Order: sequence, then structure tokens, then C-alpha cells
Amino acid sequence: MPRYFHRASKKAGHTPGTPVYVGRARAAAVSITRYDYDADSSTRDSFTSPDAALGALGAEKRSWINVDGVHDVEKVQQLGQGFGLHPLAVEDIVHTGQRPKLEDYKAYLFVVLRMLQWNQEKQEIDDEQVSIVFGDSWVLSFQERAGDVFDPVRERLTTNRGRIRRTDADYLAYALVDAIVDHYFAILEALGEQIESLGDDLTENPKQEHLAAIRHLKRELLFMWKSVWPLREVLSAIERDESSLIQDSTRPYLRDVYDHTIHIIDTVETLRDMVSGLMDVYLSSVSNRMNEVMKVLTIIATIFIPLSFIAGVYGMNFAFMPELQWRYGYFLVLGLMFVVLAGMLFYFRRKKWM
Repeated sequence: MPRYFHRASKKAGHTPGTPVYVGRARAAAVSITRYDYDADSSTRDSFTSPDAALGALGAEKRSWINVDGVHDVEKVQQLGQGFGLHPLAVEDIVHTGQRPKLEDYKAYLFVVLRMLQWNQEKQEIDDEQVSIVFGDSWVLSFQERAGDVFDPVRERLTTNRGRIRRTDADYLAYALVDAIVDHYFAILEALGEQIESLGDDLTENPKQEHLAAIRHLKRELLFMWKSVWPLREVLSAIERDESSLIQDSTRPYLRDVYDHTIHIIDTVETLRDMVSGLMDVYLSSVSNRMNEVMKVLTIIATIFIPLSFIAGVYGMNFAFMPELQWRYGYFLVLGLMFVVLAGMLFYFRRKKWM
């Protein structure tokens, strides 16, 4: 199944709020990691059972629970019940085809967005859905698989860099969103390098495989545009949301992420225009190449027209042609052909036709 689509038909007929996983089949075990932190310390623990992760929560510290793998619906439900998540929120977590969105459930905010990473081997974008739920002192993040862009956030929690350990859960949620958005720039750089390299190749030597490369880039940019464009509305809604869960000190940072998103959207639009321009460059290069070939063939044909005429005249079977009986008639005709050839070449060069 193409990565752009999900088997949403698996949910057909179910009662609203019924969690059904619609992503790719996965055999890896679900991994649960919890960070407990305050201004003075930070601890990290790993669990395989949601009950164990929930039972160790303390009220005196803020907590971040990250879940790698949402294919195990039962474990996601257990965590959702432990934090009092609405059934529709749990359904959206395991329904991995969601577009970026924000839901305000009063006691917590629920954010869905796409985490994109550049696959160097396949030269394409790998994506997964990330669901972030945060309350007054806790943050839940759900990912489809292990491997993410949150290492800088983990490092800041561990080393107490910045203000992340001295602020509430809303700032941690902002940091996770910011890490995802900032990684979009790395993907844009990779796509920009491909576009620039492809443009140079098209100018020098356009080939048929370049057409497939252009179509591939157009698909990747369209996919990225679909992932980023709704995020603008989400971040704008978060920044304007009057929920008490978002502190006034965090709102300037949310506006900064919003500005980054606008910048990314503008860059994606620019790159899409550049790729469309590459198609024009390809067609122009192929057309110019064909024109050059036709020009050479036309010059060759034009040169041979008078030569063929002379050869045709002296190839006629008339009995009374004075040159046929002349001793030097053959050399005269060859010389005439050479003079015509040289004169035509001189004329073409003077006209800069060749």
C-alpha cells in the first residue's frame, strides 16, 4: 500500500470512539519511556506495561511518557484510561491517517501532527503520525515506531539546558512540536540539493530518467505540503487558545514555531515552482537537442540536393552528351561538385547556421 494512504476502510461500521489501528503491520513490541523531572533533577525509566508506567507516576514532578508503537491498541487504551482520555482521542491516536489538528478537551489538549524524516537510502520522505497530549503536569506522546527527532529535547531534559525543566508541561509539548517543525528544514535542504543537482544535469545532458526524477520530486513536495499546510492552522489555534494549560510565557515560543511553519510553507511552494520549472527546462532541452539534430540533418540534406542534381543529370542515358566523350569530363564533374560543396559550406558558416 502506498505510504500516502491508510486502510481507513478497516474502521467502517465501527461505533465512534472504537480504536482500530489502520497503519502498517508491525511486529515490534511497544516501548514506553517515562521522564520525571523538575528544576533540580530528571529521571528516565523504561516500561513494557502501561500499568507499570502509570503506577510509578508521582504528583510532585512533571512527567513525559513517550510510546513507540500504537499498533497494540490494548496498551494505548490502558494509557488513555489511566489519564482519562476521551475515546475519540484514543481512536485518533491509533488511526494513523489523521491530518494535523488540535482538540481541546478542557482537562488536556490533544495535538496530531506528522513527523517527517529524510530516507537517504530511498531518497524519499519517511513519515509517521505523532500524537501529543498534555495536561497541567504531564505530556503523552505516541509514535508509530521507534526512532524520532526528539533527541535534542531528551538531552535538554537530562542536562538541564534551557528552561525546559523549570516550566510546566505546556513548554515540553511546545519543545516536541518545535523539534518536529525544525526537522522539516533538514528535509527541505535535502530536496533543494536534489533539485539543484537535477537542474544542472538537465542543462548539460537531459535524459529520459530525469523525467522520472522530476515526477518523484513533485510527489515528495506535494506530500510534504499536505503534511505542513494544516499544521499552520493547528499552531495558530494553539497560540490563540484560551486554555489555562498554556502559560502566557509559552505563547511567544508558539508564535515562533508558527513563523517557522510559514517559512517552511513558503519554501515548499518555492521548491514546487522550481520543480515545475525543471519540467520546462527538460522539455526545452529536449526540444533544443532535437532542433540541433534536425539542423545538422537539414544542412546535410541541403548540401546533397545540388550534388544529387548534378549526379542525376550525368546519370541520364542520352547518347549525345558532349562531356561523356570528353577525356576529362569525369574530373570536371567531380570538381564542380566540390566547388558547390565548398561554396555552400562557406555560405552556411557566414550565416552562422553551423
